Amino acid sequence: MDTDHHPEATAVAAPPAIDPDTKDWTWVLQARCPECGFAASDVDPAGIGGTVRDLVPRWVAALHRADARERPAADVWSPLEYGAHVRDVLRLFDERVRLMLDQDDPLFANWDQDATALADRYDLQDPAVVAEELAASAEGTAGTFDAVAVEQWDRTGRRSNGSVFTVRTLGQYFLHDVVHHLHDVDA
Repeated sequence: MDTDHHPEATAVAAPPAIDPDTKDWTWVLQARCPECGFAASDVDPAGIGGTVRDLVPRWVAALHRADARERPAADVWSPLEYGAHVRDVLRLFDERVRLMLDQDDPLFANWDQDATALADRYDLQDPAVVAEELAASAEGTAGTFDAVAVEQWDRTGRRSNGSVFTVRTLGQYFLHDVVHHLHDVDA
């Protein structure tokens, strides 16, 4: 962790641990999410970039709320922690789409979202800074999806657990994450 950005990180105890999310969320590509209502089959891949941009103001507003640092329960992330996670999801999926466009069937590096949240002390980050970083990351990721040519939507990439995605299904899967966490923070 870069303590220059988070000098207080060494002085403040970590928040209570949250049970790691071990679900394989790829099922959202076949069925509507019962929690947030997202349906991947409704997503026009050519509109992913625009949808990402449309969601940014809701994230920025959630991160500017007075309760942005407060967990609704000890074992549930705060809006700040969810916002930092979504910022990192935006960055990760931008990287993964670029890999899929530049390489044939790349294997994605593992990413432990729960370990990242603890190591980077999402709970101690500045909500206003996270809002700015999320907006910038959203613009970059949206631009990457906007630039996908029609013939590139079926290019593939793989997670280490064997899940295979096309650029299309990766975009739909990714978009669920951004939408679902808005639901989690009531934004």
